[in-house]
Amino acid sequence: MEREIFRYRLPDSEKLRAFGFRERDGVFTYKTLIADRQLMMIVSITKNGSVQAKVVDPETDSEYVLHRNPQAEGAFVGLVRSNFRDILKTIAAGCFVSDLFKGELTRTVTDYIKQAYGDEPEFLWEKFPENAVFRRKDTGKWYGALLRLSRRKLGLDSDETVDILDLRVKSGEIDALLDGRRYFPGYHMSKKHWFTVCLDGSVPAEEICRRIDMSYELAVK
Repeated sequence: MEREIFRYRLPDSEKLRAFGFRERDGVFTYKTLIADRQLMMIVSITKNGSVQAKVVDPETDSEYVLHRNPQAEGAFVGLVRSNFRDILKTIAAGCFVSDLFKGELTRTVTDYIKQAYGDEPEFLWEKFPENAVFRRKDTGKWYGALLRLSRRKLGLDSDETVDILDLRVKSGEIDALLDGRRYFPGYHMSKKHWFTVCLDGSVPAEEICRRIDMSYELAVK
């Protein structure tokens, strides 16, 4: 579970401390009772992002492991498994930052969105941990989707993977925008209201940021 949940993420020391982690010898540790306060969950995180979590019986200090066995069934095992996963997900969301986007333009785009609107990428799909969305805080609507896929899925003659950004556009402007080289129909989005741009330098950062602003303005109720 740890590898799955914390993939492509790095810990933020200040956020760990604010969450309740205690640091000792470069390791942050957090303890909390779970399963109706019958068991203790202990989470340890190193500064380089290694995460280890275990569940113990606080009375005997023996480790409980049934929640890691997918074949184990029963109400209590299910409760422990659910509590364990929920706490790890909460820590990942609140105390870690993305280490996924390594491309220079991708980092420029995510940094711009954070500075302009205070929004972080939201990773919504466990099966696709490299995909994220940006949404307005006031309306809850998406104004951007950051995905990684093969260029061939955009109709290009290459299997090379590329970071793409889906953005909103006024429906009357979509046809004039799309050219199959710099701008493409919105991938997995409404083709009337979304377009896709590759974050590979084919479109300058300034132009992409301007279109992010336009997309943000369109994400209203």
